[in-house]
Amino acid sequence: MTAPTNVREDLARAIADASLLRGTFTLRSGRTSSYYLDKYRFSTRPEVLGPLAGLFAERIAAIAADCGGVDRLAGAELGGIPLVAAACLKTGHPTLFVRNAKKDYGTAKQLEGVVEQGDKVVFLEDVATTGGQALEAVGVLTDAGAEVVAIVCTIDRLEGARENIEKAGIRFEALFTKRDLGVDD
Repeated sequence: MTAPTNVREDLARAIADASLLRGTFTLRSGRTSSYYLDKYRFSTRPEVLGPLAGLFAERIAAIAADCGGVDRLAGAELGGIPLVAAACLKTGHPTLFVRNAKKDYGTAKQLEGVVEQGDKVVFLEDVATTGGQALEAVGVLTDAGAEVVAIVCTIDRLEGARENIEKAGIRFEALFTKRDLGVDD
């Protein structure tokens, strides 16, 4: 079951109102953009994060039905952490957190949480441009023995993420695109 259109439209508006900035910005990919979607401005707001968790849960359930189940959810430091935490509360799936780099103290791990060989994992992303960060995190997960069955992002900027992720053989889904947020370059 998918969320009613007005709920999706209201949520898209709330995300855009909270996070859409205009100006000149350099993205992680190195590209320059006339707009920026500041993930922290929407992922730190409970009135946005709660409904997002519900949409993620719907997508995760559909993915699980297609691939024979999902064992865990994963997100990358720092932006993916609130998303995966909220989604796990809706789905009941344990989570994995992928650090940008191995920590140099304690256990010195790059992957936090418990992953078993062959665990089916859905990776949650905040804003996808080229998909580079998500694919880097997928590499960490697969090296640990996980099978990443899908990447689901909150917002697809429509700048190549889908193509790059699907070319890597991974299912890609987006809750919203930049167009849903009213962004027209």
